Amino acid sequence: MTAIALKLVDVHKSFGSSKIINGVNLHVIQGERHAIIGPNGAGKSTLFNLITGFFPVSAGYIELNNRPITNLPPFKIRRHGLSRSFQVTNIFPKMSVFENIRCALLWSMGYRYSFWHMVGRLKKVNEKAEEILEKIRMQERRDIPAGLLAYAEQRALEVGITISGDSDVILLDEPTAGMSIGETEYAVELIHSVTEGKTLLVVEHDMSVVFNLADRISVLVYGAVIATDIPERIRQNQDVQEAYLGKEVD
Repeated sequence: MTAIALKLVDVHKSFGSSKIINGVNLHVIQGERHAIIGPNGAGKSTLFNLITGFFPVSAGYIELNNRPITNLPPFKIRRHGLSRSFQVTNIFPKMSVFENIRCALLWSMGYRYSFWHMVGRLKKVNEKAEEILEKIRMQERRDIPAGLLAYAEQRALEVGITISGDSDVILLDEPTAGMSIGETEYAVELIHSVTEGKTLLVVEHDMSVVFNLADRISVLVYGAVIATDIPERIRQNQDVQEAYLGKEVD
């Protein structure tokens, strides 16, 4: 029996009289890389915010590894094993690359609100931070303030922060937005590497990224999923072509 990492059942979201999400049903299988695509205004980022607790669900429910997480606050959802990145880079710009990663590790490694631990002396935390720096290939940039990194490097750092909580389920919101072709290719390779063995749900506009990265794709239009399938079938789906892909599938 296929294990479901993330399940959304008849999820709705309204802001006043405006219905943004209209009965989304979505199953993300454990260990798969699943992409959500759709035109601007389809509700992709709103859906991410519902899953991660930043917006309350108006109706329906969400489960993470068979555990209900509907309307839990974001920090509790993170502690249940789900981490996310954001469209706008979310880092500590005045702290070094290494310090950003180390901060992201502290809670998951058992260090809560402690005023008597010197973080520089936390050997296991520091070793784990070095491992993640190696995964995201930023060892040589470890001591640079994060705010001085190039844009693509900042996005790579945010991916590192996202995986630092040792979460089983990773959500990436437009991870290659604003990147050049070369930067995008590097980012896709990095995402493949760091999410190995984990469940990935990604929102992305770049179709070359989506079709190279995803095991399955869900298409969101006007707040509803109109198709979920493997990339080859999504590419050939007439409804998807008319709603979103258009000439890009040629």
